[in-house]
Amino acid sequence: MLYLKDNTPEIKFGCAVGKRLGKAHVRNRGKRILRAAFSQFEKKLIPGLHIILTLKEKGIGAKSQDIAGELEKLFRRKKLLCFPVLQ
Repeated sequence: MLYLKDNTPEIKFGCAVGKRLGKAHVRNRGKRILRAAFSQFEKKLIPGLHIILTLKEKGIGAKSQDIAGELEKLFRRKKLLCFPVLQ
């Protein structure tokens, strides 16, 4: 994950999956998983973030819930959440 804090009230998001991870349909699935996992946290992040998420090789076979759990850990560690996420 790469991120940049800004003074704007909006959050900008992008995702990338490299060609080394598979053919186009595999990479597209990876991007869909990243977008679905990120959508759970979009309203809970501090405003003014520019975020780029990338997917590693072992994330290709993962489910959206697994990726969301990892994103939550990452956002908590970097202190990017406005308030705690309730499950």
